[in-house]
Amino acid sequence: MLSLACASAVLAAAGPDPIVATRQASMKEMAAAAKTIAGMFEGKLAYDAAAFKAAAGTIRARTGPALIAEFPSATLGAPSSAKLEIDQARSEFEALARHIGTLASTLAAKAERAPASITDDMRMGSGPAMGGGSLLGKRPAAAEADPAKAPAEHLLHLILQDCSSCHSKFRQKVL
Repeated sequence: MLSLACASAVLAAAGPDPIVATRQASMKEMAAAAKTIAGMFEGKLAYDAAAFKAAAGTIRARTGPALIAEFPSATLGAPSSAKLEIDQARSEFEALARHIGTLASTLAAKAERAPASITDDMRMGSGPAMGGGSLLGKRPAAAEADPAKAPAEHLLHLILQDCSSCHSKFRQKVL
């Protein structure tokens, strides 16, 4: 019994599960990349095509199958922020991760061809959101408009909307 307690203490002292630590680092990298792109579109950061490309590539590399792989069943629940409900709604979680991946791949493809300065066709217009939904509401369940036709700024907003949806359903606050 004492050896089990000692082993538990050693594991706790060693830090979080390596998968959880990798997942947390990945989430921080995606958040920083999204903040960089948003800052450029908001005028808070100087636009830099190479930085835009790098940030979009970071988001693309960490979404879709890579994101799904970072949430194996054994790493869900405390002390992680990932809720156990991910397993109960695995198909919904994976569909959301794949959708973010599709949007991120489209954004990265646009970033590959990014001009030297932000152009009007990169910005969101004042018309209805892609698919007819509101950025503040849920996107339509029916077939969506082609993401390749959306401006880069709108794609970022859709990615952030999916991130928020996923976090609200599948992430818990850990004290």
